[in-house]
Amino acid sequence: MKANPAYIRAVQESVRESPYLHLIGMVIDALEIDSCVIGLDLAERHLQPFGIVHGGVLATLIDTATFWAAFLRLPQDAGLVNVDLKLNYLKAATRGHLRAEGRCLRPGRQISYAEARILDEAGELVAHGTSTLMALPGKGLQLGVAKFLPD
Repeated sequence: MKANPAYIRAVQESVRESPYLHLIGMVIDALEIDSCVIGLDLAERHLQPFGIVHGGVLATLIDTATFWAAFLRLPQDAGLVNVDLKLNYLKAATRGHLRAEGRCLRPGRQISYAEARILDEAGELVAHGTSTLMALPGKGLQLGVAKFLPD
């Protein structure tokens, strides 16, 4: 099974145009079967009153990175939803670029399990999390492009 590069570009554009993810400013920098990288350039809008990145921003990065890491193995017509999200905040971030690296540890037809870590520009671990995800048949993205290349 090999992901179609045109489908990956369509997913990246869909995420870029998604209202909430556009508001946050995150971008899918890389997407492959079982992994993804989400990038975020920090701005003042990401900070809480004490001048550090709001925990909700970090949770969104973990949620998004685990989601997309598990997504590509699903059939074309299936969507995905997070069943749970567990994370640990390990270091305060205040500025620069964050990189969320997602990895699907256990892909499944119905339930998948993924992890993600967030690194700052120095490569230091800011947060780590895991998520259980459930497939939703009939709820796939309608992008007009085949998800997989023919074998």
